[in-house]
Amino acid sequence: MKYTSHFKIKWHDTDASRVVRTSRILMYLQETANLQCAEMGLPLDDLRDEKGVGFVLGSISADLIKPLHAYEEIDVRTWCRASHGYSFLRYYEILRNDEVVLRASSIWALIDVVNKTMVKGDESLDEYFPIDEPIDAELLPKKARVSKGSVLKEVGKRKIVYSDIDYNMHMNNTIYPDMICDFLPDMMGKRISKLSLSYIKEAAYGDELTVLLGQPDAEGFFEVRTLNSKQEVCLEARVKLEDI
Repeated sequence: MKYTSHFKIKWHDTDASRVVRTSRILMYLQETANLQCAEMGLPLDDLRDEKGVGFVLGSISADLIKPLHAYEEIDVRTWCRASHGYSFLRYYEILRNDEVVLRASSIWALIDVVNKTMVKGDESLDEYFPIDEPIDAELLPKKARVSKGSVLKEVGKRKIVYSDIDYNMHMNNTIYPDMICDFLPDMMGKRISKLSLSYIKEAAYGDELTVLLGQPDAEGFFEVRTLNSKQEVCLEARVKLEDI
């Protein structure tokens, strides 16, 4: 069973090329998941305030099949697989006029907000989430990890500021695609067509990230890694661009 929300895209979701920013697309995906949780009786604020836990994104892979534009109307649908240990699997599709223009797969963890430890899922949570078949893995980019032997070079620093953070006091995961685009060569006239992000460690408010970037690989993917001020890996990403 798939849960669906309907949206009309805002003009301020678009970039200089008049296509919707990838970060804004991730926001539509996650807003749909949040609305589904609330409708099923598990609002995220209550989950945190009453149960002391919250969902944290571990990874997401997406095929952005076609670009989106201001004022188009879209249906965003999401569904899950039954939880497995510490992993919660969630899938997404975006439809425009009944045509699928995005597919995505994500893995989440449930975290104790005080102890910062993972909480194991059980059948009591499964009743809150629509369950359906997974998206074929062949339709999505592989989970992002920088390839062994890849040469990455520092391309800049990125301070984590107030506008980046959510109530967890670290950079919200939807901000990362915009940050990555800021360091890719000449984004004008291009868009992200495929994206895979692996969130390894939180990027905390006030910290400064070092951004490392590699040249496109044989498949055309840029590899990206960010390090915090302790030189710990926060993010690994694979991003493919196409002309608009």
